[in-house]
Amino acid sequence: MTEKWQDEAWARDFWYSGKVTRRRVVGWGGGAIGAMMLVPAPWRAAFGAEKAFKIGSEQPLSGPGAAGGKTAVVGLQIAADRINKNGGISGRPIELIIVDDESKPDVGRRKSQKLVDEDNIDVHVGGFLSNICLACMPVWQEAKIVNMITVCLDTTLTTSACNRYTFRLHDYAPAQAVAFAPTLTKMGKKWHIAFADYSWGQSTRDAYIAEIKKNGGEVVGTTGIPLGTADMTPFLSKISGNFDGLFGIFFGKDGVTVVNQAYDLGLTKKYKFAGDGSISEPTNLPAQGNKIDGFVGVNRYIPVFQGPLDTPYHKAWFEEAKTRLAKVDPSGPLPDKYVQSDYEAINAMKIAMEKSKFQGRADTMKLIEALEGLEVKAGPDFPQGDKTIRKEDHQAFLQEFIFEVRGGTYKLMETVARDKQMVPPACKFPAA
Repeated sequence: MTEKWQDEAWARDFWYSGKVTRRRVVGWGGGAIGAMMLVPAPWRAAFGAEKAFKIGSEQPLSGPGAAGGKTAVVGLQIAADRINKNGGISGRPIELIIVDDESKPDVGRRKSQKLVDEDNIDVHVGGFLSNICLACMPVWQEAKIVNMITVCLDTTLTTSACNRYTFRLHDYAPAQAVAFAPTLTKMGKKWHIAFADYSWGQSTRDAYIAEIKKNGGEVVGTTGIPLGTADMTPFLSKISGNFDGLFGIFFGKDGVTVVNQAYDLGLTKKYKFAGDGSISEPTNLPAQGNKIDGFVGVNRYIPVFQGPLDTPYHKAWFEEAKTRLAKVDPSGPLPDKYVQSDYEAINAMKIAMEKSKFQGRADTMKLIEALEGLEVKAGPDFPQGDKTIRKEDHQAFLQEFIFEVRGGTYKLMETVARDKQMVPPACKFPAA
């Protein structure tokens, strides 16, 4: 039985391209994207009888998170293809096994357990929606499998909910808030925060309240809006009063909705408009049009060749990602942070697996030790820039980009170095 998403038009062209027939891929069953697909001719023979490393990935390929989940998968495949073309990991190829969590925590946990019990994955690289990442963390911990989170931003994942088996190679709200709050309080002292009312939005709201206050500002009110709300007008119309700026914490379709409806209500004309960069990912900009002009955001990645992102290796990665994304979405969206972070996460895992001489789950603790304190440098494998995974909490620190959106594109305003965003670790690992 295959995953339903494999029958969708975007997946059919994307995953079933090349010389492998659709019937043959489906025949592998279990939702697996077989090694045959990721080790195509003419260099498949180079691996001979070497056993593939099975890398599992739980992603939202249907439901509210689907748009981002699909671009995240592009990042996974680019990395896997490059690694396989260059000899694999320790001479062994990569086999990606991807499951659709349907944007539901219960489904995500069930399918993650299947990756452990039936697909026998060696490591997990994935996770998009924070509530699902939180639901699945015990699965990886109980199975003693390394879990490299690729998108989830909920603060607690590497603080109060942390465990020895989970890592995050990308940013989180406390560091983003430290990077962005000085700019926000220069824009205005008083802010109202509107946020996606689930784990990520709530923890991000709390981080910004704390940092805006530290920088001499004030959050005068907050408005939580349930995930997937199509008509936000009843919530947004209640936002009023004497303050300087409206700060938004949304992503995906909700990012489009909040921009368009806040503009139509006059909120983004009356107040300065800023927020988490997830609001303005490239896939959202066409639907937001000029209504998002003037939005100031923070993000770990924006698709521009400005400042530290003006490098040959970023340009090469950008072009490959853009070509692959066009197979998923014919409108041709630019690469986003979901492509970037999934791509870089597999590359970091490769470094640690080779460093630890990882051969399978029995070597999990060696792999953990190799990932703790891992430093990676900007280059073809890490086009976003240098990163460090802190040993104490498995949280990475990296440069952040503060930008303005205008005319359907991004203008880089400021780059905040990783050492300017450091916050103390707030994690105590339970006994292994």
